[in-house]
Amino acid sequence: MAGIVLTGSDLDLAALVRAAREPGRVELGPDVVERMAENRAFAERIAARGDGVYGLTRGVGSRKDRDVAVAEAAAFNRRMLRGHATGQGPALPDDEVRAAALCLLNQLAAGRTNARPEIAVAIAERLSSSARPLPRVRMYGVTGMGDLAPLADLVTGLLGDVDLAPGEALPLIGQSSFVTAQAALAVHDARALLDCLTALAALDVEAYAANPTPYDPVAGEVRPHPGYQRALARLWALLEGSRLHGEEPRHLQSPLSFRDAAPVLGAADDALAYAEERVAIELNAHQQNPLALPERDLMLPVANFDLQVVATALDLARIALAPCLTMQVERSVKLLQASETGLTTGLEPPDDRAGQAYSEMAWPLQGIGAEARLLHQPVSAEVGSATQAEGIEDRLTMAHLGARRTREMAALGFRVAAIGAVFACQAIDLRGVERLGPPLAARHAAVRALVPGLGPGDPPPDDLEPLIAALAGGLLA
Repeated sequence: MAGIVLTGSDLDLAALVRAAREPGRVELGPDVVERMAENRAFAERIAARGDGVYGLTRGVGSRKDRDVAVAEAAAFNRRMLRGHATGQGPALPDDEVRAAALCLLNQLAAGRTNARPEIAVAIAERLSSSARPLPRVRMYGVTGMGDLAPLADLVTGLLGDVDLAPGEALPLIGQSSFVTAQAALAVHDARALLDCLTALAALDVEAYAANPTPYDPVAGEVRPHPGYQRALARLWALLEGSRLHGEEPRHLQSPLSFRDAAPVLGAADDALAYAEERVAIELNAHQQNPLALPERDLMLPVANFDLQVVATALDLARIALAPCLTMQVERSVKLLQASETGLTTGLEPPDDRAGQAYSEMAWPLQGIGAEARLLHQPVSAEVGSATQAEGIEDRLTMAHLGARRTREMAALGFRVAAIGAVFACQAIDLRGVERLGPPLAARHAAVRALVPGLGPGDPPPDDLEPLIAALAGGLLA
């Protein structure tokens, strides 16, 4: 269980993912209640003097110019929550729902909305309780321009029939908490996949007996892309102690899927770093319209709900991950071909010339790899008709879809990696485990603890789920 303290200003990616997947106690920082109370008092002063404020004294969407009297505030709040609970489809997974609730609570804790501190306290207590399941939040219903539909599901489920004060519904559903949470989980999983694929590339080098010289970090000194340099350093460290360093290489130039591992993995590293930076900013950003500025005695209309920057960053991450998966599939398939490796066909044991060994596993490998790669298609340039609310709401980012596709690509990527790890370890067994240096010997042993080597007459493994889960958890990192 992972407890978390939310202050509105210092939530980081690792803490959010941990708290979403290992539920524990949720607490508010020491200054949160006072800060929210001060801001609520400011909102009430603004309302009392009759200023026109979106969602507080005026309606929302196409009704933005209609006055909302104090006497009808309660009914207005109820209608807003119920009217926006329009999601469709299956329920989102619990880690996304909990992460979104934590993001919402952190946004409230920053004290730039109209919400009372009592609301934040109630949400924190609800998230800390294990007595009740998380609310059911439906998957479909947003376009990346504020998470109105899923937040309506979430807030209704968390708060039940709690009476909301004037102007309090909008800050609860007018955030981008779900997209932010989904993006955070997505880039975390994508980073874990990239770390896994980097280690697996080094195992493939040993399995194929490829020429290791392209991974010498000196190559990055004369081509100083940060991701490329990091990939070179990691691959070189993983190959430490390998016998490949002291031998005449089988090929002066190994196939590109081996030779180019560092530049391709490095490009993905740079793309993911960019996405991680964007998400890190959003975790503590004000995303609602309007922005409360007591120091300027102003409720400022803003467009902070527009997550184009996140959608674009996620698109870039998927585009950069796709060739990593393409290369992984290509390397793994080559390991099955005797003409490529100098080993047996299908990596069959030397005394088993009648079996198929791993040959038929190339089909699911290529199929899963193709499905994963197809998810690279960008979504942030979506230009379909988006006009809503009598022409006011006329664009979208599809950031939520970008986050979902990134998570799906990572999940499929770990399946590619699991099959690839099985092939690589079998090839290493055939060449001799003693050829490995300590870093890769440890990783080979970790895989073998979950998937034994193939003996004469053995069928290929029919259940790689434990290995897939272990890889996603950092087995090779």
